[in-house]
Amino acid sequence: MILAQPKHTFEPDDYLAWELNQDGRHEYVDGEVFAMGGASDAHGTVALKLAALLLSALNGTPCKPFIADMKVQVETANCFFYPDIVVTCDPRDRGPEASHVKRHPRLVVEVLSPTTEAFDRGNKFAAYRQLESLQEYVLISPESRRIEVFRRDDTNHWVLYPFAEHERLELACIDFSCLVSEVFQGVEDEQ
Repeated sequence: MILAQPKHTFEPDDYLAWELNQDGRHEYVDGEVFAMGGASDAHGTVALKLAALLLSALNGTPCKPFIADMKVQVETANCFFYPDIVVTCDPRDRGPEASHVKRHPRLVVEVLSPTTEAFDRGNKFAAYRQLESLQEYVLISPESRRIEVFRRDDTNHWVLYPFAEHERLELACIDFSCLVSEVFQGVEDEQ
């Protein structure tokens, strides 16, 4: 007979202190901690390419992109996530107190993988929607070479804007655009 393992839970401050001393990254959902797995070549290439494009485009603006090692806190959902890319333009996300955690992102990007897609589309998006500062949530599929942008409208509803590889990606919240094909440049078909 296999006995269930006792669940160890953390308070948010305990998680943050613990996470600073870990070798890997761990997301936090309502007291539970989940280890993050590694990413595929395509996943890393897409995230790095878009982050580089954003870094160049946002240079000289109050907005700053961060890649996979920056946590985002959703306090109302009691969660900490590591999005593939996060862009914040809020002065509250600057300074020593925000050096490891951003709390007021304008844009969050997740690159989909078969093991995370359902969570990224479901519970994670539900949590992110609770952030008043968030204007766009982007899901990138290296497999289908499509990008979905969920944009908050004036009535606080989220509207889907899909972009195919031959189209131009528009991120209205940071006045950014590029060819979708640029984001997938260098991605090899994975077998």
